[in-house]
Amino acid sequence: MSLGRVLADLSEENQKELVLPGGRGGKGNVHFATSTRQAPRFSQDGEKGQEREIILELKLLADVGLIGFPNVGKSTFLSRVTSAKPKIADYHFTTIIPNLGVVKSIYGDSFVIADIPGIIEGASTGIGLGIQFLRHIERTRLLLHVIDVSGIEGRNPVEDFKTINEELKTYSEKLATRKQIIVANKLDAMQNQELLEQLEELAKNKNIELFKISAVTGEGIDDLMNRVTTVLKELPKEELIEVEEKMVYTLEEKDEFSVTKVDDEYIVEGPAVERLMGRINIGDNESMHYFQKVIRTLGIEEELKKKGVKEGDTVKFLEWEFEWYQ
Repeated sequence: MSLGRVLADLSEENQKELVLPGGRGGKGNVHFATSTRQAPRFSQDGEKGQEREIILELKLLADVGLIGFPNVGKSTFLSRVTSAKPKIADYHFTTIIPNLGVVKSIYGDSFVIADIPGIIEGASTGIGLGIQFLRHIERTRLLLHVIDVSGIEGRNPVEDFKTINEELKTYSEKLATRKQIIVANKLDAMQNQELLEQLEELAKNKNIELFKISAVTGEGIDDLMNRVTTVLKELPKEELIEVEEKMVYTLEEKDEFSVTKVDDEYIVEGPAVERLMGRINIGDNESMHYFQKVIRTLGIEEELKKKGVKEGDTVKFLEWEFEWYQ
């Protein structure tokens, strides 16, 4: 789900991106000193900066994301494979904030795993905990889809799988194609073998790996984590967030202006005028000499004459009004 243009993805250490440039700096009076005018009073103010409203989104940096309905055992699993201590209880939405843990593999390396608060049907439209946590999954390279196969709550594992994946697809087409491993959890409390068999058949048809575990007893977890470690090494390091073509900011000055006659008044406006009026001090004679010089250099004076300006006419530069004289 995109909220607009992605201007930058700050995922590297000490990374910096220019989102909006400030205005050009001013010039002090020493800049205008000459051999004959060693203490000028004239100076230029800095230009106004631009304005833009942007949205900052915080997304977890994790290699593996645990997804699934509430109360399927994700937090128990995380506490089993890492040193994280998430809150664990036998009711839905025990986890209301994402939890991170570091897994140390048998090969000596490590990776980060994130326990994402339970997704439910309609999460992509804001139901339940809504989309506030779905965005964290975008950062992961591998999804472990934890499904309760115990049958204790009367859930259907196959329908749960389909529902969660439909929410992923609704939220992001790219996220829906992310590599998944099905984790059939709660073997220790399984009441109906047929539910597991149906899930195994679905995994076979979709060519998705399935591991049977019990997060409570630890059954099957070692095999699963060894496979996760191998898969992470095989997955390419792709750009998970697509950044649109970077904007190129320059301080190039554009001498654009327009002269319009409205009733008995000549209105001069445009980027060149805004820049000029931001630099001068109307109460200073030297600054006004600079002003007169620039409007000749830019061609504003010539354009005013073409429009028919006469001595005594009012010429307006932004909010400043001047009486024209030859």
